Amino acid sequence: MNAQPPSFSRRSLLRATAVAAFAVSGSGLLAACASADGDAESGSAKGKVSATNPFGIDESAALDVVVFKGGYSDEYARFDEKLYSKKYPKAKISHSGITEIQTELQPRFVAGDPPDVIDNSGAKKIAMGTLVAEGQLAELADLLKAPSVDDPDTTVEDTLLPSTLDVTTFDGKVMGLPYVFTVNGFWYSQTLFDKHGWTWPTTWDGLTELAAKIKKAGIAPFAYGGTTAPDYFFSPLMALAAKQGGVDVIKAIDNLEAKAWQAEPVKAAAEAIAGLASSGYFLKGSEGLDHTQAQTAWVQGKAALYHAGSYVENEMKAITPDGFDMVFGPVPPLTADGALPQSALHAVAGEIFVVPAKAKNLRGGKEFLRIMLSKEAASNFTETTHALTIVKGATGDNDLGSTALGSVLKAVTAAGDDLFNYRFMSWYADLATTLKSEVANLLAGRIDAAEFLSTMQAKADDIAADPSITKFKI
Repeated sequence: MNAQPPSFSRRSLLRATAVAAFAVSGSGLLAACASADGDAESGSAKGKVSATNPFGIDESAALDVVVFKGGYSDEYARFDEKLYSKKYPKAKISHSGITEIQTELQPRFVAGDPPDVIDNSGAKKIAMGTLVAEGQLAELADLLKAPSVDDPDTTVEDTLLPSTLDVTTFDGKVMGLPYVFTVNGFWYSQTLFDKHGWTWPTTWDGLTELAAKIKKAGIAPFAYGGTTAPDYFFSPLMALAAKQGGVDVIKAIDNLEAKAWQAEPVKAAAEAIAGLASSGYFLKGSEGLDHTQAQTAWVQGKAALYHAGSYVENEMKAITPDGFDMVFGPVPPLTADGALPQSALHAVAGEIFVVPAKAKNLRGGKEFLRIMLSKEAASNFTETTHALTIVKGATGDNDLGSTALGSVLKAVTAAGDDLFNYRFMSWYADLATTLKSEVANLLAGRIDAAEFLSTMQAKADDIAADPSITKFKI
């Protein structure tokens, strides 16, 4: 989230390789994929199109895979690479599991030598808006129209959960594949709650009353990673605003509308978060912790609640004590009569994979993604990480013996269609950077809600008025 817009010094050259719009003729799945030959894939290794090779990849072409080695590790990708090798045994696969995506890959983009497929994730990812604006990515329309690995009569698109591609859709074009379905909320130890007779509240007032009880018990109610991820605590702020005022409140922020940050639901939400700081509900020293240190303090029982995505179980599994019984709690609404129900969730399809427009084996990169969306690959991901993918029904309602996964499955079922997300952080890197620093100031008590909102509105207005920045709309 703190990535600065990369400076691609060979901008004009890179723009010359921008992907042409892809139009599906409607003459069948295989034909839809074969028609991709006329686009920017012309420079990619090419083989013969067939029913089992819908992109016409060169079966002996090497495949260069780079995966963000974060909360989900990269072992699942190695499993997927074995599936690729099983189908294309002549292809040599290069695998890199890294954390500094922008630092390590920006030079390769500038040199015109990007990998064939990238998991562009983590705090040091490259902003999607920048990559799209620079014409660095291949559009994935042909992947979505391709037959799925599991059923040749079903398109890849029809195997995916609804709305999961919204986050990577720019002006109607899908430019990336978000692989993991993540819900965001508060996490706690059911064992700790049972010990003290605490229950998960259904209103924000109930949460602050619970925080007071936790503090009285000698435990910090909340922890956060102030040096690397203070913006984790922006998710509950937006959840409060959306549940109070509806999804149009956050759409207005995404669309850089005037006074969007001054809307009453956003003001109320920011004041609620500021109230946690003024009440002394954060673990002392959180400001100087990174997110891993904060999460460690939480599983050690120094804090009772931690706000994060559903990746947190896997990220902390090495040190989470036996019997911790990690469970998920949705952000309680400000009032009982808000626009969205208490069960509504901030859900986002993340861990975004992209295929660079100048990849040497662009077709192979898309085929790798098609294999990742098979039920075998998706099931393996959930079994190894206890996190859901965007593939419908890949693991059913099996919680795999995990209290965390079980609580997420229940929350997703309860939410139904009441899912929401915001996109401005992936569209506008400068705005995301400002947000991160201002949330840190808000949580540390250096600024109040009014100053936080006025600073964010001013930055959004600057971006809206800057003709050099490509704008996106929902």
